[in-house]
Amino acid sequence: MLSLKLPKLFNIDQVPQVFHEQGILFGYRHPQSSATACVLSLFQMTNETLNIWTHLLPFWFFVWRFVTALCVTDIWNDSYSWPMLVYMCTSCVYPLASSCAHTFSSMSKKARHICYFLDYGAVNLFSLGSAIAYSAYTFPDALVRTAFRNYYVALAVFNTSLSTGLSCYSRFLEVQKPGLSKLLRILAFAYPYIWDSFPIFYRLLLFPGVSAQNEAILYHWKHMAMTLLASFFYSAHLPERLAPGLFDYVGHSHQLFHVCVILATHMQTEAILLDKALRREWLLAVSQPFSFLQIAAALLLCLIFSLGNIIYFSAALYQTPEPESQKKET
Repeated sequence: MLSLKLPKLFNIDQVPQVFHEQGILFGYRHPQSSATACVLSLFQMTNETLNIWTHLLPFWFFVWRFVTALCVTDIWNDSYSWPMLVYMCTSCVYPLASSCAHTFSSMSKKARHICYFLDYGAVNLFSLGSAIAYSAYTFPDALVRTAFRNYYVALAVFNTSLSTGLSCYSRFLEVQKPGLSKLLRILAFAYPYIWDSFPIFYRLLLFPGVSAQNEAILYHWKHMAMTLLASFFYSAHLPERLAPGLFDYVGHSHQLFHVCVILATHMQTEAILLDKALRREWLLAVSQPFSFLQIAAALLLCLIFSLGNIIYFSAALYQTPEPESQKKET
């Protein structure tokens, strides 16, 4: 009879500092795991298992929604729907990248960083997808025919490049300056979100306009609430910071962060779909849909800049000497 031997787990004192998570004491995988061991860990309760599954399962849900949308859309002729399809595609990319990053991050110190570099790039691609959809469907009436909307997506592309670079750079400070590293990473993710969401803030808090007063408003509020909750869990490291070791496997902040992010994305999708359907006639009457060239150029520039950042910082990993504290751990 075949038996499957699962990889051995370690406590925090047995793995290098770069693998340490605040408030997590047990359930660490071997810091030089093979790819096979990483895949097997999906079916073993480690401190990363639920981090993986809380994004891997929603990935398939978002894929199903994306494929369903493709099946009911006249892709070649309905240019009004293109931003929605781009958004839904990017909403599939970031959960997959995240689950892969958490799966293979224990292969080595350098592999850990590179996995998360790719994760950050995927998050920023989703940020751009959100900006494209917002520009197409959710802008308040007063901002639709303005210079702000004309340059909104272009600046979102710039933000993705800057955010990817800053978040990647923050990983080089994790061991020696963990507080600064965390602060830079939070800023790297916060300011693109604030830029992308400015039309939503304007619409919810100031002047939505007649066409924007619809059922989507409630979902935009829910999306904002879940995003704020996700930000809290990501930055506060609660509850594990209050009871180290108690939430190592279930219930720690990164798992809760993942759940909140997925719920926020679901609410965002519902809001955008409602805006797309309910405001179609008005939006087509007052503005032109995005052209294929505009969408393709934005995505291509985002990919070029983000991959450029990822390649640059990945190469830097092999040129930067390890701190003495890390050398002693290996």
